[in-house]
Formats: sequence, C-alpha cells, structure tokens
Amino acid sequence: MSGTEEEFKPIHGNRANMFVCGPTVYDHTHIGHARTYLAYDIVSRYLRFKGYSVFYLMNITDVDDKIIDRAKEKNIHPLELSRHFTEEFLRDLALIGVSSTNLFAKASEHIPEIIRQITKLLEKKCAYRVNSDIYFDISKFPDYGRLSHQNPEELKRHRIEPDPRKRDPSDFSLWKSRKKGELGWESPWGWGRPGWHIEDTAITETYFGEQYDIHGGAIELVFPHHEAEIAQAESASGKKPLVRYWIHTGMVNVKGQKMSKSLGNFVTIREVLEKYDPNVLRVFFASSHYRSPIDYTPTNLQNAQENYRRIANAYTEAQQRLDNAPLKEEPNDLEFLKTALDLENEFMEAMDDDFNTPVALSTAINFAKRLEAYVIQNPGKNALSQALQILGKFSSILGINLSKSQDSQPRILDGVVSLVVDLRNGARARNDWTAADKIRDRLSALKISLEDTQSGTRWRRTD
Repeated sequence: MSGTEEEFKPIHGNRANMFVCGPTVYDHTHIGHARTYLAYDIVSRYLRFKGYSVFYLMNITDVDDKIIDRAKEKNIHPLELSRHFTEEFLRDLALIGVSSTNLFAKASEHIPEIIRQITKLLEKKCAYRVNSDIYFDISKFPDYGRLSHQNPEELKRHRIEPDPRKRDPSDFSLWKSRKKGELGWESPWGWGRPGWHIEDTAITETYFGEQYDIHGGAIELVFPHHEAEIAQAESASGKKPLVRYWIHTGMVNVKGQKMSKSLGNFVTIREVLEKYDPNVLRVFFASSHYRSPIDYTPTNLQNAQENYRRIANAYTEAQQRLDNAPLKEEPNDLEFLKTALDLENEFMEAMDDDFNTPVALSTAINFAKRLEAYVIQNPGKNALSQALQILGKFSSILGINLSKSQDSQPRILDGVVSLVVDLRNGARARNDWTAADKIRDRLSALKISLEDTQSGTRWRRTD
C-alpha cells in the first residue's frame, strides 16, 4: 500500500496469516501460475524458518464465467470441469514442490459465508440491489484506488462489468442473478452465484477474521480485484487495514512477449517438466526478484539447470566425502568454516531484504563452488558437516530438493561411473597410460571431470 519496504510485524505475536489468490480453474496450469506460487512458497518457507507460525491460505475460484463458458464448450457441468482442473492444479503444485499451503478453500464450498458478507454490506448501505443482482457502491468507499495509486475519478473511466442499471460504471458485482437450471445457489435475493471479488473476502474473514498480515497475488490482480477486496472487507468490518502487507509477483514473459494463447506462447507446467527437472524451474524463478518481470527463454532455463547441478553436485560430493573425512581442525578447515558462516549470513540478509532470492541464490551458488573446491582438499569432518547443514538450509528455504541427487537412477549412474574410474585406476597401476587417457577422454566427452589426488581419484559432473 505504501510502496515502501516495512519491517514485518504480525498482528498476533509470531503468528503470520497469509492469503494468496489462487487460480480460476478452467484450464491447464501454466508457468505464470508456477512463478506466483513458487514465490509464495519461498516466502512461507522463510517465515517458518525465522520462527513464525504461518497459516498459508489459498482460495480456488471454481465458480466463474470462464468456467461456465468452457464447460458449455465441453458439454459438462461447470463444477465437474472445475473439479478436474483443481485436481490438475494441485498435482502440478506437488510436482514443483509447493508444499507450504495449509488450506485450499473453494469458493463453491463457502456460499453461506459469501451470502452473509453480502447481507452485511447491504445492511450498511455499501451495496445496492438491482432486481436480484447486488452491486458494491464505490461512492461509499473514499479509499477506493489507494492500493493501485489511482484516484476515484480516474477509476470511474474503467467500465467493469457493463450494466446500464449500475449507479457508477466502476461498481462491481457481489451477487449475479441466474435462471434456474444454471449454476447457482439459493439466496435471499433469488437464485444466483457470487461475484469474483466477494469470494476471497468471505473466505479470509472465515479463517483469519477481519484483518490479517499478508495478501499475495500476481501484479495484474491489483486492480480491480484487490481494490475490490479492500473495499468490501473494510466496509463490512469497519476496520482498517484489511491487510498489513501486500506482496505482488511480476509478470512472466516468453521470449520477451507477454504469455498469451493468442500469441501461441502459452507454456504449461507439464510442458516445462517434460524437459526440465522441477528444481530447475525453482532455481529459474528464484533468479529474479518476486516483484520483477522474468523472461522465460531456453537460455535462462539452461542457466538455471547449470546452477541447480552446481548446487546438487556440491552437496552430493560433500556427502560422499563426509563418512571418510578425518577428525581434524587444520587452518584450511577453520578458514573454510569462517567463509561458510559469512556466506550463511549473506544469504539470510538477502532473504531478510524483501525476500531477495536473486542475491540469496547467487550466494548459494558461490557457496557450492567453494564447497566443491574444499572437498578435494582432504576436509575435516566438523567443517564439512557444518557446510552440509548450511547448504541444506539454503536449499530448504528455496525449496530445492537436493535429495533428488540421491535417488535410485542417479545412484546407478554414479555406480557405473565409479566402476569406469576403477578400471582407469587399474590401467594406471599397470602403466597402461594409453587406456587410462582414453577412459579420461571418453568421460570428459560425457561431461564427467576427473581429478587425481593423494587420497584417490575424484569425479564430478560438469554439465
């Protein structure tokens, strides 16, 4: 609301209530959704890491004109369509590791709460009835436009939901009358269904009360959706502000253009995951601040893939070395440990600064590079163990799953590479340098680097 960074102070001690606008479930989940929900997953992960008790609530808009229109095209019931795409959305979130949401609340399951809030707005004369339709009267809410930094006169030029019966073009629907047989519910005003904006405020009031800490969503929702939420909720409760901290994610462009079906550049999460590991998608989005736009390109995804492999490889190599690491504290161990703790502080400072994931990720990559170099220097067990814990913290906060580097298929591949390295060592022991060099060259072509040290030959992936 203020357009400035402010210290985070929840309403109730260390309890942080966070609401994020969920999808309108009428189509496949796309990378714009991924960007938004990965960003808030990191926000909630970091707040929990800092000791806050986070209740993360997300709505599911399963009642909407887009859903009804698409259902007609497919000749199925609207709620059947929305149920299908809700299940797909939740599966896609699971695939990319979004696991921090406490509750998904469907609009269709909160109709009594929606009717109750509309009734309150009518009683306070902040809304009016036109036959069986209910509209919010923006003239009764002078603060309308504060979030989007527009004054009410400017907003009157926006003809939202055209209807000549409205008192003002900017007034918005709370309840839409419908004919029997169409998707709807009984209400004091007749058969109908809720408007889009009232779904969210009825849901948040149900679970959080009249005020809460954080509201998130994509930047394009600021107006009119979030302005309408503020107007409805604050008019109904008489309390300000509805939300202490507004957090909005930037747009996703595809090769420099806004993603849209008309341009043919609409990319679903499933399509991305056919080519890239889910962790690569997380690293890609973490490379840009949540408020900034980000460009989805093959080059940027390739860079993210290399950065993920750097972090995962460093973690794997350090873990493999840990069991045989000596119990010692040499000067190089103490020096590395100091560097590791400095980088940990740098990472946390970045996250404390408005969840600055680009800087935090850069720090994690720098840490991984230093860890790789340290691992080949006969590291001490204590320093190595602490380094693994630090890298584990970074990865947990960013939601990067390092355990994937330990699953069955990579273990089999690691075993094959280790066998080939043993064969090369056997050739070297026989002074068969031609065979040893040939093995090294073949492994190098497969992007596997060898390093001969006093404690044996070490290998790592370089792609």
